[in-house]
Amino acid sequence: MITMKAFFLLLPLLSLPLLSQLLSLKANGISSNTTNCPVKERRALLKLKAGLKDPSGWLSSWTGRDCCEWVGVSCDNDTGRVVKLDLRSPDICDDIVDDDNGAPESALEDYKPMCLSGQVSPSLLALKYLTYLDLSHNNFQGNPIPSFLGSLKTLTYLNLSQASFGGLVPPQLGNLSNLRYLDLTLNFYSRQELRVSDLNWLSGLSSLNYLNLEGVDLRKGSARWLENVNMLPSLMELHLEDCQLSEFPESLSFVNFTSLSVLDLSFNNFNSTMPRWVFNITTLLELTLMDSELKGSIPAVAEGALCKLRKIILSLNSLTGNISELAAGLSGCINSNLEELDLWSNKFNGPLPDSLGLHRYLRLLHLSHNSFWGPIPSSLGNLSRLVELGLSFNNMNGTIPESIGRLSKLTTLDLYSNSWEGLVTESHLQNLKELEILKISSHWANSLKFRSTRGWVPEFNLSSIAIKNCHLGPEFPKWLKNQKKLSSITLSGAAISGTVPDWLWELSRQLWKLDLSQNRLVGKLPRLLDFGFEPMVNLASNRLEGSFPLWSNVIQLYLKNNFVSGPIPANVDRHMSALTYLDVSNNSLTGDLPSSVSRLKNLVYLDLSNNALTGDIYAGWIVMPKLKFLDLSKNNFSGHIPCQMCSLLPLLEWLKLSTNNISGELPSCPLNCTCLYTLDLGKNRLHGRIPQWTEESLNTLSELILESNSFSGRIPEQLCNSLNLHVLDLANNDLFGSIPRCFGNMSGMKSLQLYYRFPPEFRSFFSRKIELIMKGRSMEYDELIPLVNMIDLSRNNLSGEIPPEISNLSTLRALNLSNNQLTGTIPGNISGLKQLETLDLSSNRLSGQIPPGMSSMTFLNSLNLSHNNLDGEIPKGNQFTTFNPSSFEGNSGLCGLPLLRNCSTPTGPDAQDHDSEDKGNEEDHHGQLWFYASIVLGFLVGFWSVCGTLVIKSSWRQAYFRLADKMMDKIYLAVQLKTARLRRNWENRT
Repeated sequence: MITMKAFFLLLPLLSLPLLSQLLSLKANGISSNTTNCPVKERRALLKLKAGLKDPSGWLSSWTGRDCCEWVGVSCDNDTGRVVKLDLRSPDICDDIVDDDNGAPESALEDYKPMCLSGQVSPSLLALKYLTYLDLSHNNFQGNPIPSFLGSLKTLTYLNLSQASFGGLVPPQLGNLSNLRYLDLTLNFYSRQELRVSDLNWLSGLSSLNYLNLEGVDLRKGSARWLENVNMLPSLMELHLEDCQLSEFPESLSFVNFTSLSVLDLSFNNFNSTMPRWVFNITTLLELTLMDSELKGSIPAVAEGALCKLRKIILSLNSLTGNISELAAGLSGCINSNLEELDLWSNKFNGPLPDSLGLHRYLRLLHLSHNSFWGPIPSSLGNLSRLVELGLSFNNMNGTIPESIGRLSKLTTLDLYSNSWEGLVTESHLQNLKELEILKISSHWANSLKFRSTRGWVPEFNLSSIAIKNCHLGPEFPKWLKNQKKLSSITLSGAAISGTVPDWLWELSRQLWKLDLSQNRLVGKLPRLLDFGFEPMVNLASNRLEGSFPLWSNVIQLYLKNNFVSGPIPANVDRHMSALTYLDVSNNSLTGDLPSSVSRLKNLVYLDLSNNALTGDIYAGWIVMPKLKFLDLSKNNFSGHIPCQMCSLLPLLEWLKLSTNNISGELPSCPLNCTCLYTLDLGKNRLHGRIPQWTEESLNTLSELILESNSFSGRIPEQLCNSLNLHVLDLANNDLFGSIPRCFGNMSGMKSLQLYYRFPPEFRSFFSRKIELIMKGRSMEYDELIPLVNMIDLSRNNLSGEIPPEISNLSTLRALNLSNNQLTGTIPGNISGLKQLETLDLSSNRLSGQIPPGMSSMTFLNSLNLSHNNLDGEIPKGNQFTTFNPSSFEGNSGLCGLPLLRNCSTPTGPDAQDHDSEDKGNEEDHHGQLWFYASIVLGFLVGFWSVCGTLVIKSSWRQAYFRLADKMMDKIYLAVQLKTARLRRNWENRT
């Protein structure tokens, strides 16, 4: 019998065969752990794999007997049961999928992203102990969320976010009573749509801590969303961003959010005020209601009621009033926890409260794009942890306090677009060692001045600087030379003179923005520069000279109002192929317009107006597929406008070719410019008939200017069908025939609206200027164009009567029909043009009387009826007596003011009527005399009844003056007390 000692000596030898067998099993992929996953669960996972498309081979490790070793699979250490399935993709999986293999079309050839698609197999139900399931960031191509997931009763974590599921969210998910985490976020850019039939199923998720339904369409559950969510007492985070919610109940019977710390309801359509119950959630740490159509003021809260809040984001709403109530709720705290306050882009007003300086943990303070006024509170200098301060685009004024210089952690200081004054010195900036972004501008030019010593070198290293309408000059600031990280420079309207330093041009490869406009810079522009980041370069309104620059990679170039000369290079398309906006107007460019300009395929905006360019205007042009704005006015271009103009420029919205030498006829083919809003061909040598327009073109056209050409024929009645035409200038041509009666149907002249909405990217630089003859002189309109509804048909050969239908144009502001051959009378209903400001009917053959109702046209301030055959008395009343006599001269039959010619005394029956009228007037005159006499008599009797008694009786006089003294004392005391109270309140606020 083997002794115990011998057994332990032989044990290692006896174990060798077993160890060898175990190693063999390990080599075959079977875990040596005695808790291998059950066969049933392994088979379930393999069925799941079979239903999925896996072009990258991500699940290639799913082989062998031990599924616990497979990627994304985790098992219980004791039982071997699968408890966790994490198949979250580490890559970006788009909706656009190649049908052949399920991989995104955008995938690189040498790399296939780890993206799963296909079907989720019901075999997952075999995983009875599964607690964690993550299929997020994959691409299931709009397949619905499997309803059988609601039968995985052991799940505590379910993440299906950004996985391109679509259709109806299965209400069976409400059966997951153990679920603590649910995320169904839909990617903002996804083509898929997730929606709910209601939200009643949420009540079954009694253990839920985290709920994220961002991007899911909750419109059908909008009415009761708050009631449903309020039944989740364990909820800690609620994310319902962009869920198309429209209801934001003002009251809540009881707040059941006993654990809620994060609430995000951004990007919804509430269109309501901020409900008070939101601030009654005592556990709340983060509140985000960005861009949710909130309005009204923030409700009053008790002092210190919001001490726990770390983040408040209410940006991009329409909230009004001052923020004193909010500041009160955040103040009075022993330990304020506020780290982020973002009220950007609202309608808040009033001064900034001093209590903002009490939040010592505050890192981000964004108050830009509001209507705050007053100075910056010096207490903001106490925010030692502040990283970003944004006060731009407000109505703030005063000096910038030096306490700003104590914010040593500050990386962004944005004080742009306010009304600052005073000085900014080194003490404001010296200690801002972490500063990266500096933006300061003032509404009033040069009211704010920068002053630094000549050798000052700041310790910060800026990446972006924007200083506008501030006095930074006269020299170019030398301390900028040490800012090696600069990628954006704006020094506009900064009173800088001299030349641009060489070191600045050397930064071109790292700049994405360079704006030195509206200074007094001189010198020559570099001929060649290589910019590295497709920048915007704005050097407009200086005194720079030289030839047209060829700066590679520039996408926006503004050189207007300089002295750039010479021709446009023929190879501009090779050097500046990225160009989208080009403005070299008001310079001295010469030569032809090279066809290479039309090969700038990305060009959207081209303004070469007011130069000395010559040649055929469309010679050699090819299709410019993106061009929307073209202004070649005030040059010496010749040639003709081709029939294919609209096909060459298919997206053209603004075309201004006025003041050139363009000749010939306009194309006889119908002009099919379906995007064109403005067409200005005035002051050229065009002739022939005004062309026909397609219906689609007329629907967009809002301003048509063909004045000072040689057009002939009749005015096309087709123009009456335009929906938006509100400026029609056909003056100084050879048009004949009558004015179309259908002009009264022009709907664009019956309302005031913004007919043309130029693209948002134009707004920072585009001024849509149009020159019109108004009140007898040339006037230039830009932002006011939508308010200019006008018709100018003057200096033609039009005949016939003025159509009475023209009075239907209720918002017409100017009507000029002068210097024609019009006959008949002025329409009696012309007084219906209540908003008419300018009316010129001079130098025609009009006869009859001036309609008396015209005196009711109170907006009329410029009138010219001279040189006609009008007769009778000029209407009286309102502004008619203020018009110059020249407005009526050349009409021998007119009489009455303002002319010196009195109307003759009538005879016969008219004389009897006239005598009766004079008698009545005389009686009225006597009545008025008696009325005024009685007033004077009553005043004298009343005055001396009181004052006479006081003069005669001394005791009454003394009593009266004692009473007067007492009343004066009381009034004086009340005024002084009120003044002292107001002064004390003001001192407390400041």
